[in-house]
Amino acid sequence: MCAVGGVPFGGAKGGVTCDPSTMSPGEVERLTRRYTANLIDVFGPDKDIPAPDMNTNEQIMAWLLDTYSMHVRRTEPAVVTGKPILLGGSQGRREATGRGVMTCTLAARDKLGLRPGQCRVAVQGFGNVGSVAALLLHEQGCQVVAISDISGGYYNASGIDIPAAIAYAAEHGRSLAGFGGADSITNDELLTLDVEVLAPCAKENQITEENAADIQAQIISEGANGPTTAEADDILNEKGVLVVPDILANAGGVTVSYFEWVQDRQGYFWSLERVNRRLDRMMRQAFNTVYDAHEKYDIPMRIGAYVIAIDKVASALRTRGIYA
Repeated sequence: MCAVGGVPFGGAKGGVTCDPSTMSPGEVERLTRRYTANLIDVFGPDKDIPAPDMNTNEQIMAWLLDTYSMHVRRTEPAVVTGKPILLGGSQGRREATGRGVMTCTLAARDKLGLRPGQCRVAVQGFGNVGSVAALLLHEQGCQVVAISDISGGYYNASGIDIPAAIAYAAEHGRSLAGFGGADSITNDELLTLDVEVLAPCAKENQITEENAADIQAQIISEGANGPTTAEADDILNEKGVLVVPDILANAGGVTVSYFEWVQDRQGYFWSLERVNRRLDRMMRQAFNTVYDAHEKYDIPMRIGAYVIAIDKVASALRTRGIYA
């Protein structure tokens, strides 16, 4: 993802097996601080820089920052990204992944020659990524006809009032259950709607060999990590669906995490307009590079992204050589 997006970071995942929804705030804080203390030799502004993912938020990043800083005896904002702005976080970080999905979707739409009015969108998942992507696509003139969360899907052929849906979820414990601005459908039905764009922004393995043949979207923008199985990928490629892979479509988050790290190291912070402008430029550039590889080698976008990323890493290793 970082190599595709032009971000000079590595990449890894780590976490704790638990259900934070069943834990008190105090328990989550103690868990976060113990996790940070146990990895104190791994974390660092020039080593491993954590960032938010599923079931984490700005507060958890703040606890991580505080725990690390107490151990090293100095405040080190650049050790973690996705922090609250008042602790050195970046403008636009919370919306960054959804904004990247929007940018890639519009770039794909342009490649296929679709006009905004022709672009009906279904978004699976209405958390931080899905809700932001839906709102931004709505603001760009796309017709978001379906959204969903764990409570199920919601469909309105005339378009859903996304700001109203976001306000409803905020007032009902971040849930769309009972939302009256659309008809109820299942999450499975949402995936196979007659739309131009499908944005799976929930969990992995949502598009499988069992439902891939029924997907009608021309563009799939993967806001989630690994929403499409390898078997489904083959079916979608046969159908001619343009799949914008997760390592490209949802790279907005890590890109603005990089921006946050840069700002923390400089002690100079950018406006929201500057963050968004630079994010949009980097995402467009990454999309065009991958799309060029897709066309040049007649390969799927996912393989094109791998070609770009692996070539960058291999070229860097060859250039550095081997210290013996």
